[in-house]
Amino acid sequence: MAKVTADQIRKLRDSTGAPVMRVKKVLDELGGDEKAAEKILREEGFEKAKKRAERETKAGIIKTYTHHSNRVASVIELFAETDFVARNDLFIDLAHNISLQVASMGVENIEEQDFIRDPSKKIKDLIKEVIAKTGENIRLGRVQRYELGE
Repeated sequence: MAKVTADQIRKLRDSTGAPVMRVKKVLDELGGDEKAAEKILREEGFEKAKKRAERETKAGIIKTYTHHSNRVASVIELFAETDFVARNDLFIDLAHNISLQVASMGVENIEEQDFIRDPSKKIKDLIKEVIAKTGENIRLGRVQRYELGE
């Protein structure tokens, strides 16, 4: 059985948001297999996200993105349970990525779209990942895309 290193734990903790002791336990059980551990920890995080889905989301931000050509822009609302999470870098990055997605791909079925920066993930997966990391419900609100002349 391979010895689990602090770097492995840190890497998985950063990518999944799982507690350190849970990361260590899963790595120990899997003999240090990081890919398998990450899959298990992500699934656990998604299960926790399902449980939070009914929580009320009153805080949040409005995020805009304007394409470098200044011909396309997007505006989104992203909600969280508390202002603390709404000011968190993870939350702000999520809002940026979603607004970038909307500007590039449009608003139709936004949560089901493949993420343009990583087609192996859907937008709803990005949201679930941040829910798992922050421990709060996050909900996408209104979404709008503008294109010059439309």
